[in-house]
Amino acid sequence: MFFLIPTIGVYTAVLGTLSVGSVLLGGKGGFAHACARTWAWLILATTGVNVTTVDLDRLDRRRGYLFISNHQSFYDIPVIFWYLPWDLRIIAKESLGSFPFIGWHLRRTGHVLVRRDRPGSAVFQQLADMMKAGRSLIVFPEGTRSPDGRLGPFRAGIFRLAIEAGLDIVPVAIRGSRHVMPKNQLTTSPGQVTLQVFDPISTAGLELDAAKDLSDRVWRIVAAGVAGDEDPAPARGAGAQAVS
Repeated sequence: MFFLIPTIGVYTAVLGTLSVGSVLLGGKGGFAHACARTWAWLILATTGVNVTTVDLDRLDRRRGYLFISNHQSFYDIPVIFWYLPWDLRIIAKESLGSFPFIGWHLRRTGHVLVRRDRPGSAVFQQLADMMKAGRSLIVFPEGTRSPDGRLGPFRAGIFRLAIEAGLDIVPVAIRGSRHVMPKNQLTTSPGQVTLQVFDPISTAGLELDAAKDLSDRVWRIVAAGVAGDEDPAPARGAGAQAVS
């Protein structure tokens, strides 16, 4: 807490400033993405996190994808940015763009910041332009981090966006990251994380009313990928007081 967290803060401030500065000086985003990947590598190396990737050879590295992942920890982001060799952008709440350094980086470097209650037509166009430019998008559709490894329900909105923009979806399963930095704790531990990708799913020809079925299909794939990484279910009646 007294060494690693401030150190990560320094990485974020320095690289976030360089990233934003490069864009303000006319950069096209390549240097900014390199800053994000450097930030990810430094965090993983500093905290002793080892990552195993599974089935990356399923994917064409020349194409852009919509990566749909479970979310266990803050560490999911550096794991994905360093180990997925694509020019990645994230989709996040619009309010995140006002955060110092990391928010400025997101807003200035082409990440998709959305009002959940009203994404707007500009978001569809931004996604389509991003894919045409060969970039990829990473989304955590649970909307929050899982404290126990169990996969939460997926919000269907991103799947409607995927159908509208014609994005190919790649399910992603991350296991072990919650043991590195548990939810709501400012502590980190060395650990082993696994990142597994699955075959791409085309949205070509799908109608918008298929978004729920598509969401359920991707959820089942990711759920199978993280199976066995959950905390044991509490015993029935655990914590109840005996009555004499």
